Amino acid sequence: MLIHPDRLFPADPDTRKLARSLYQHIAELPIVSPHGHTQASWFAHNQPFPDPAKLFVQPDHYIYRMLYSQGISMDDLEIGKPEIENPRGVWKIFAKNYSLFRGTPTSLWLDYEFQELFGLTELLSEKTADLYYDTIAEKLSTPEFLPRALYERFRMEVLATTDSPLDSLADHKSLLNSGWKGRVIPAFRPDTVVDPDFAGFAERVAQLGAQTGENTETWTGYLNALRLSRVRFRSLGATATDHGHPTALTADLSPSEAAALFEKVRTGKGSPAENELFRAQMLTEMAGMSVEDGLVMQIHPGSVRNHNRSVYERYGRDAGADIPQAVNYVNALRPLLDRYGNERRLTLILFTLDETTYSRELAPLAGHYPCLRLGPPWWFNDSPEGMMRFREQATETAGFYNTVGFNDDTRAFLSIPARHDVARRTDCAFLARMVVEHRLREDEAYEVARDLTYTLVKRAYKL
Repeated sequence: MLIHPDRLFPADPDTRKLARSLYQHIAELPIVSPHGHTQASWFAHNQPFPDPAKLFVQPDHYIYRMLYSQGISMDDLEIGKPEIENPRGVWKIFAKNYSLFRGTPTSLWLDYEFQELFGLTELLSEKTADLYYDTIAEKLSTPEFLPRALYERFRMEVLATTDSPLDSLADHKSLLNSGWKGRVIPAFRPDTVVDPDFAGFAERVAQLGAQTGENTETWTGYLNALRLSRVRFRSLGATATDHGHPTALTADLSPSEAAALFEKVRTGKGSPAENELFRAQMLTEMAGMSVEDGLVMQIHPGSVRNHNRSVYERYGRDAGADIPQAVNYVNALRPLLDRYGNERRLTLILFTLDETTYSRELAPLAGHYPCLRLGPPWWFNDSPEGMMRFREQATETAGFYNTVGFNDDTRAFLSIPARHDVARRTDCAFLARMVVEHRLREDEAYEVARDLTYTLVKRAYKL
């Protein structure tokens, strides 16, 4: 067996027994996935997934980042190619180096997928590479492994993609008209048209104008275009926006100041500081729009994107070279919170890659402002240890009910059940410990376990 039935539960027998009971109480609850990077096209077209290398290795930066760190060429992994020329060869490189993932959450996710989805029980290695490849490839060709069938097998209730305002959302429209009962909804991610540091920013803003019929050479027309884009997303089921800015900085400029700044960054004349100020202003503008239209707002700051310049220049954005950095929330969010912090019509979910902010900044902020909620441990912190650190540091000030459950934030569709399973087990371990320490009644622990798994995410994301 690749995975133990008591994995991630406490070592103490009595605490483990309670954690196991709590987990059994919530293990079969539906999966609600309100933030991620899967593709609506998979479900709209419902075609078989490609070969194992294309499915597991190429899209997953957790995998090829680790392989690259050990000197394995991304060219040998065929990263960035539309079609993999030698998928079995890529898979063998992965299998030969699977030991690199020992102790990481990646191995927890992958072993779960290999065993629970494909029935494999012998560890992936150079020796078993062909067995794995052939078993997975054969099953991917069956009806049971089509995207819609897997969605239903995973007991998914809703799955949110992440989409640019410039996306046609044609696949989402097709899904709505298909008669399929699965719920796949878009999320509004405007980074490409609100961040002047994106390549082709001016052209993208012009495209936004053409798409919406607004004059995006003016500040008023630009904001109107964004509002119209949000209306289109909402019509296709969107309940949330998402913002991946480098920092959490916000600003509240006067309309004339904002218009002047927009003209400067639109024409490529903004300095790095002015580009950052514009992003800051746009977070406040987006919060105002969320007050108007009810879309939940998510902020994902704190990543230095594309840190490895040569990798970026050769393979493009999001090629596994992103590095966390320190983030300030208390001062950075103050302009936005001065304006909208007491608005009960706004839900603003904060994420972080900077764990030092949990108890010092994020929990106290969420424990006071009605609009704020804490997102779950994200990206580099999406691990059993990261989840436990989050619960230990945030709960004492924010409680459980200023958090929003779990979301998987993944491009790897088959890993979604594994990631949610890790979160459920870790939460049950934390709750069991609280009960044994007489800090929580047992009946309360069962209720909280269900809330952390299902109720809070539905409520926070208006699902």
